[in-house]
Amino acid sequence: MAKTSTTTQGLRAAIERSGYYPALVAEAVEAAVGGEPVRSYLVHQETTFDQNEVRRHVTVLVLTGNRFIVSHTDEQAADNTSPTPYATTSTESVKLDRISSIVVSRVVANPESYKPGTLPREIVLTIGWGAVSRIDLEPAACGDPDCEADHGYTGNSTADDLSLRVSEAGDGPETVRQALAFAQALSEATADQTR
Repeated sequence: MAKTSTTTQGLRAAIERSGYYPALVAEAVEAAVGGEPVRSYLVHQETTFDQNEVRRHVTVLVLTGNRFIVSHTDEQAADNTSPTPYATTSTESVKLDRISSIVVSRVVANPESYKPGTLPREIVLTIGWGAVSRIDLEPAACGDPDCEADHGYTGNSTADDLSLRVSEAGDGPETVRQALAFAQALSEATADQTR
């Protein structure tokens, strides 16, 4: 989809609807996007509980013709570094040809009666581009229960740059639809980069 005023207005309206420091978030996103056409976007606000505090944060994903942009904004309570509450906003711009994996995990109720097109109960969208990797190691072993030799370690390395969970119960069906549409648009865009 080429940039239209509707797409740009939709992104801005979604940021404003989130109600989470919309002027701050919109300015950061618009600066990162620059003049590029917006092909798809997803705005996801999440509330978490940290001990006795409620914390909110918002993630905005934007797809342009050449880049995938991630903006994340967190709020912080007053602390030793600031006598007043504050927010931190960061944006990352990734060229589409750097995206190495897109994983969409769908959770559906009653899979035995699933009908194509039914909205999943929740999805987890994981996108990797090599900025962050997680290594899980454990001691290696052999099949001999009496063996005392050191077999080194075994493990897995996982690209885990961004993982976003969206659920119908927590975020609403429209956000789940938007997340699926964004994942499809990103998959198609990265496939175009390999041709």
